[in-house]
Amino acid sequence: MATYDLSHRIETDMTTYPSDPDVSVDPQATHADDGCRVSSVAMGSHTGTHVDAPSHTEAGGSDLDAFDVGTFVFEARVVSLDKDSREPITTADLAEGVSASATDDSVEDDGSASDTDPTDDADCLLLHTGWDTHWNTDAYLDHPYLTPEAAAWCAERDYHIGVDALNVDPTPSANATADEPAGFAVHHVLLGDERLIIENLRGLDAVPTRFRLHAFPLALADADGAPVRAVAVA
Repeated sequence: MATYDLSHRIETDMTTYPSDPDVSVDPQATHADDGCRVSSVAMGSHTGTHVDAPSHTEAGGSDLDAFDVGTFVFEARVVSLDKDSREPITTADLAEGVSASATDDSVEDDGSASDTDPTDDADCLLLHTGWDTHWNTDAYLDHPYLTPEAAAWCAERDYHIGVDALNVDPTPSANATADEPAGFAVHHVLLGDERLIIENLRGLDAVPTRFRLHAFPLALADADGAPVRAVAVA
């Protein structure tokens, strides 16, 4: 059994969504002065690798503590996408990516076809865009994004969604264009259907196409979202 850490470290001045609180991790007590070491941590509920609850964008939506803790163990499928800066991810992209990933399941390690037809028992699609390579740079804001139609395709198939980018919707930046969807249309589609969203994953290039994802959120009260330690087990 192999494990892979898919989480970004939480550290001072790390990337956040433009209107979210800044992050700081500072010494509060030291060995020299206090005999122990303690840090103070200030951050928003959507810091780093995190999961969105429906209440993030939906008035009256469920908080994270409304979900059984077992919900955060996902049967995950990686969908690899070749997308440029601020390019939409369409329904056709997802359908093609899922089909290609499922086909990989039916190929043995020696490259030969197995006798088992590819099946899709996954409940979470992880969108591998490679945008995690831009982490902590201005370019990270100009990630690819889902269309509302693609989000609806996922919701209809009961998929939760994870992405190695800042946002499933376009993120405001100086490079935004007038024809991009505004606001949180994709969030509304997914969270409005009680589909969870995991953002700011990393390392999806190093994992198999199918694995079990453990992404347990911090136990924040009334949480509209929370950081997770996302770990792939394959």
